[in-house]
Amino acid sequence: MIADSPVPAPRRRSYSCDPSQDAVAEEIAAAAAPAAAPAEAGGTLQVLHLEDSFAVVDKPAGLMVHDSRLARGETDFAADRLRAQFGRPVHLVHRLDRATSGCLLLAFDRDTASALGRSLMAGEVDKAYLAVCRGWPAEAEFIVDHPLDGGPGKPQKKPAVTRFERLAMTELPIPSAGFETSRYTLLRAWPQTGRFRQIRRHLKHLSHHLIGDTSHGDGRHNRSFRLLGIHRMLLHAERLAFPHPRDPTRRVEVVAPPDAEFARALAFFER
Repeated sequence: MIADSPVPAPRRRSYSCDPSQDAVAEEIAAAAAPAAAPAEAGGTLQVLHLEDSFAVVDKPAGLMVHDSRLARGETDFAADRLRAQFGRPVHLVHRLDRATSGCLLLAFDRDTASALGRSLMAGEVDKAYLAVCRGWPAEAEFIVDHPLDGGPGKPQKKPAVTRFERLAMTELPIPSAGFETSRYTLLRAWPQTGRFRQIRRHLKHLSHHLIGDTSHGDGRHNRSFRLLGIHRMLLHAERLAFPHPRDPTRRVEVVAPPDAEFARALAFFER
């Protein structure tokens, strides 16, 4: 088991609208440092947990998991990197969006992949994400039960459920939509189903758009965060817990710490 990642405890932070009367001006200036460079093409991925038959790695934001119709000429994929990194076949147990970082589970043989896949389908795999959205959701804990289609070419809607918890709220002196400030919330999200871009689309459904989401987000707030030096989508697969494929009585739990750019956003929610 890997220790918990350092995520702020639930609290609210509010800044003065006048930067001269608040230390936030210096904090925002510091945050506007250049964004971290994307993962080097062909580079190795950080290994968070490794056993003979499976592993959990930390996928960086901006890296596609595998080739698909959404690749649009992309040639660098996590699956190819991992085959080269481990020198053996790799079977991806689940997927992460290109712009999402964090825990990615893979198996090294078909039997292990099947066992982990059955656990996933049975709802025995717990996936927790960190997300930063616009606005302040009214409830500290809430569930979104809103059917979603399967993405491009898959119009049939299927049940989709995501559980959310507010971790912290902040108000920054960024004018938006006629207001002098902008409000943001740090959430933890547990998708109970696995639909296409589920967390992102559920937050859009609530009008609490995910920051940095260029497909389902709010362009005004995305631009504000880019001016602060935060260019990535703020969705991170923080935690993965599942039954061990060889011994289901044991439970494996892995945590991926946020990268430097996500941590820069988390700083706005600290005391």
